[in-house]
Amino acid sequence: MTNRTDDRIDPITLEVLRNQFESAAEEMGQTLIRGAYSPNIKERRDCSTALFDAAGRMIAQAEHIPVHLGAMPQAVDAVKTYDPEPGDVFVLNDPFSGGTHLPDVTMVSPLAPEGEIVGYAVSRAHHADVGGMTPGSMPAGAREIYQEGLRIPPIRLVENGEIREDVRSLVLANVRNPSERKADFRAQLAANERAEVRLASLFDEHGRETVIDGFDALIEYSRERIVREIEALPDGTYKATDLLEGDGLTDEDIEIAVTVTIDGDTIDVDFTGTADQVSGNLNAPLAVAMSAVYFVVRCVTDPEIPPNHGCYEPITVEAPKGSLLNPEPPAAVVGGNVETSQRVTDVVFTALAAAAPGRVPAQSQGTMNNLTIGARDGSFTYYETIGGGFGARANKDGMDGVQVGMTNTLNTPIESIETEYPLRVERYAFRPNSGGRGQFRGGLGIERTVTVERDATISLLTERRRHAPKGVDGGKDGGLGANLIDDEPVAAKTTVDVEAGTTVTVRTPGGGGHGDPNDRDEKARAADHADGKRTEGDQ
Repeated sequence: MTNRTDDRIDPITLEVLRNQFESAAEEMGQTLIRGAYSPNIKERRDCSTALFDAAGRMIAQAEHIPVHLGAMPQAVDAVKTYDPEPGDVFVLNDPFSGGTHLPDVTMVSPLAPEGEIVGYAVSRAHHADVGGMTPGSMPAGAREIYQEGLRIPPIRLVENGEIREDVRSLVLANVRNPSERKADFRAQLAANERAEVRLASLFDEHGRETVIDGFDALIEYSRERIVREIEALPDGTYKATDLLEGDGLTDEDIEIAVTVTIDGDTIDVDFTGTADQVSGNLNAPLAVAMSAVYFVVRCVTDPEIPPNHGCYEPITVEAPKGSLLNPEPPAAVVGGNVETSQRVTDVVFTALAAAAPGRVPAQSQGTMNNLTIGARDGSFTYYETIGGGFGARANKDGMDGVQVGMTNTLNTPIESIETEYPLRVERYAFRPNSGGRGQFRGGLGIERTVTVERDATISLLTERRRHAPKGVDGGKDGGLGANLIDDEPVAAKTTVDVEAGTTVTVRTPGGGGHGDPNDRDEKARAADHADGKRTEGDQ
């Protein structure tokens, strides 16, 4: 490690501090996961944690959910306008004031081990319900944000070290299963408290001045490394378009257009030409689009660069006000965070493929396959994003049945589902023939069938049911996904009340193939057949 711009920190000390900052963020995440009650957090780990400096610059993040992490700086900026004090904890979920979508509840705590604010701890977790028109707060047919749940602008949940019961009571009165929400809130508070403990220990070990200087040096180090990576890419303007399959109210395709300009050591990503904001819930706050862009740039450069503010400084992201990727309130946005973010990832990868040949895979499944099942009386809410096929790489098959793009969650174990909820998993398996053919084949999708053992509401927010993940360099497209209720096909975006005994099946897309299928190694073909992973056309 070298550091040309700040001789206050020697390289060895900076490397030690980098690892300690990242360890602190990871420890926050582990505290949150261990303390949570809902399977969505403790099993799927749908949560993220990060450390920021006093200026609101990200210093270190745990490797959790990409769509959370790139948007966290906006949450800190929103909180800073309220003049936080040591001992405060702010809670928020408003997508138009630092949030992403309403189920993602964020807590921001000033860090002041010696009485003066020197940074912020941030935790963000997807809560299984935050109110709204349907259990799980992921309604397919929402027309405005008010239907999606309780909207919380930045507000003090903890003041001078004491929980404000009026604020907590107000929130819990507007959500289903408030006891579970209360426990998950406690877990987030504990995660943020852990950050203060760790920062205090670093002050004791290295001294306050060295730690603060380390913040600046680490940001500059990451900036220098990403600049070198961008400079190695060919200057030019690269364009791409892609489509979303309706907004939950209509089935009309929605276009996302991007122009990526690489100029020396900067990247400008402009979404002019993207559709106007829609009536349904696929609108995505600009912070979500920024998260997707940051993720793609890291993937096509060097993913090992420490992820912090310095990584993002040379990247600008623009989208017209009032467009799909920069909507104005009261736009519905719950699907924008989970589905539109995936398509933004796809379209920016496509645009950069010419600038970074060999580094961009074929398209992966391009959807989170959101499945929510819950009782209207609030007695249970199950939420899952289901993995699918990863796109084939230039020298390797795509991975089978994994989360891709803007999510990084685990699956919920069947044992946990059947213990925690009135649900029974009938089938959970790879989908043969779903990976796109190629010299390297796309990863396989998944099929999951669940029987609902009580009257409930099912919500599905999915994509790639009409437009398949694309192969590259002669590779074939991945298989389409499909949704069924009692074996009858239903729309990609559906909310429906069902009776006990109903089954819901989600078949997730496969990844696209890479390269000419005729060039596929015979040994690989034989392995496909032996493993039951035969891709369509390998007859």
